[in-house]
Amino acid sequence: MPEKKFQWKISQIRKQIEVVSNKCAPTVLLKNASYLNSYLRQWIKANIWIVDDRIVYVGDNLPEHSAQTEVIDCTNKVIVPGYIEPHAHPFQLYNPHTLAKYVSRTGTTTFIGDNLFFLLQYEKKKALTFLDDMAKLPYHFYWWARFDLQTEVQSEEQIFSHDFLKQWLEHKSVIQGGELTSWPKLLDGDDWILYWLRETKRRGKRIEGHFPGASENTLTKMKLFGVDSDHESMTGKDVMNRLKLGYTAALRHSSIRPDLSKLLQELQLEGLTTYDHLYYTTDGATPTFYEAGMINRCIDIALECNVPAIDAYNMATFNIAKYYQLEEQIGVIAPGRIATLNILDSIDQPDPSSVMAKGIWLLKEGKRQETGDVVEWSDYGVQSADIAWDLTTDDLQFSMPLGMKMRNAVIMEPYSVTIDSSVSELSEQHDESFLALIDRNGKWRINTVIKGFANHVQGFASSYSTTGDIIIIGKKKPEMLAAYKRMKEIGGGIVLTENGNVLFEMPLQLNGSASKEGLESVMFKQNQLNTLLKERGYGFDDPVYSLLFLSSTHLPYIRITPIGIFDVMKKTVLFPTIMR
Repeated sequence: MPEKKFQWKISQIRKQIEVVSNKCAPTVLLKNASYLNSYLRQWIKANIWIVDDRIVYVGDNLPEHSAQTEVIDCTNKVIVPGYIEPHAHPFQLYNPHTLAKYVSRTGTTTFIGDNLFFLLQYEKKKALTFLDDMAKLPYHFYWWARFDLQTEVQSEEQIFSHDFLKQWLEHKSVIQGGELTSWPKLLDGDDWILYWLRETKRRGKRIEGHFPGASENTLTKMKLFGVDSDHESMTGKDVMNRLKLGYTAALRHSSIRPDLSKLLQELQLEGLTTYDHLYYTTDGATPTFYEAGMINRCIDIALECNVPAIDAYNMATFNIAKYYQLEEQIGVIAPGRIATLNILDSIDQPDPSSVMAKGIWLLKEGKRQETGDVVEWSDYGVQSADIAWDLTTDDLQFSMPLGMKMRNAVIMEPYSVTIDSSVSELSEQHDESFLALIDRNGKWRINTVIKGFANHVQGFASSYSTTGDIIIIGKKKPEMLAAYKRMKEIGGGIVLTENGNVLFEMPLQLNGSASKEGLESVMFKQNQLNTLLKERGYGFDDPVYSLLFLSSTHLPYIRITPIGIFDVMKKTVLFPTIMR
């Protein structure tokens, strides 16, 4: 069983006992509440006493002392545990703090997040300090420990040193290993990964898979390796197959795969009789997807699909807490738990009117509460990207016969380049554009052609990518150079140029990969970017995910990576990067 990171001192526990013994007053009293008792699967009337950040009593009694108590009459209200996002990618233009600050207002107050950003773009010594400091904020942050980078890089073994992985797995905020995108290597005999899977299980922590389209045979083998859950079901049958084999299964509702309604309807047709081993995830959606909130939207969809209300809320709370062995802390309204809860106007309205996390009001009777929490990113060595090299015309030489064709926003296929790519400008009568990936430190580059990205994007530069390396796309080399130059000037980010003008720029102050701005501002910028790219021929759902996944080798079929053009299925480099 993993070490619990939230504890109370002896003096605090004694004070809590005195409150229950009616020797002193609670901090907060929620009177006449109808709350979800997850163990009984019932809505029960009760009074809830809170001392600072802990629920100390749930029952019929009222405290004898309440002169100093904040009393909230919850007659005709419903109280449920705070919602949990069990599979967050918290650096999708936003950052963990700005994401939590925004979506917590609609009830999602716990996040179990990917550590890929820390592995690829963070000082190792400061990453774990950051985890400690995030735990002090009025939200609940837990983390993964990855065993692979989801791409191909030089000297991967230096990133995944034995001591570094051990430190991550032993950290009290890290509650799972994964997500396991390199499972093909595991099947092929990679005992290094298997060793860390065993070490994860030895520490009592969960392992999450990443198995899109996996067969029953593959899923069975992954179970034997020790994997506990998977979030990649695309059909109701996929979910049922995972449940049959003893997995806990996530139902995904994300910007790239908004599948929840479809999955629930198909599960009902498949004859599902229990929701106890299911939970929701938004799987690192891009910013605008969260305009109306996060897990509250999933509950709403479940209720619309006639999922029993208790199950709809348990999939956002209790089921996740049980799975991660956290139900002694969160996901439950009961004595001894952290005071993280949502007050609703009715059972069928999952958007809360009041939100409390760790005993702190984040939203109270519909009004945002100022908590004063800040993150000083410079304390962790995270700042604007220091790009110390210039892009030149010589870097934009294109002669490769193999290009990348977009099947959709994230799937790339190989194709034979038939256009003349030696010219300085491509025609806007077709959807082929120049594409270059260049090392963020200027050491190497790889150049090809991408088909399907847009018809008339002249110059585009992005330091937002899987690895933090620089993506350059466009029809006109002078505009590509101009986009890069402006991206460098703003310290990293995303820039679109046209006819000598900067049409769009989004500074990403955190290593050129994420913004420090509030989520509302990032949403506005993302909407601008989406509109401009679609006006210029981008034909898919989410250009931000296209940028992110250009180098991601957990997806088929061909990727542009720091080691070159990579064939995912054959696991071979087709064309290597070259030194600048």
